[in-house]
Amino acid sequence: MSNHQSPTTNQKMASNQFDTSLPSTRQVQRCIKEKVMVEFKLMTGDLITGRVFWQDHNCICIFDGNNEQITVWKQAIVYIKPLVDIVGERG
Repeated sequence: MSNHQSPTTNQKMASNQFDTSLPSTRQVQRCIKEKVMVEFKLMTGDLITGRVFWQDHNCICIFDGNNEQITVWKQAIVYIKPLVDIVGERG
């Protein structure tokens, strides 16, 4: 019999959790919570302006100025720029 055990559900869930110690994760979550308008520049050169609705490990969903939902792969993003000042956690 093998001593190898498959990961428990809790271990699987833990590996899927956001790392909230990362400043980028905290910034996007703050944009969601505060409904901040942001500008996304994509690798294609396109600019998308809107509000971040949700994020997961792979994508960010944005509501644009026409209130249309756009899902963008994080790998396609060059930068995310809040269009208002966000109170940071500087200290």
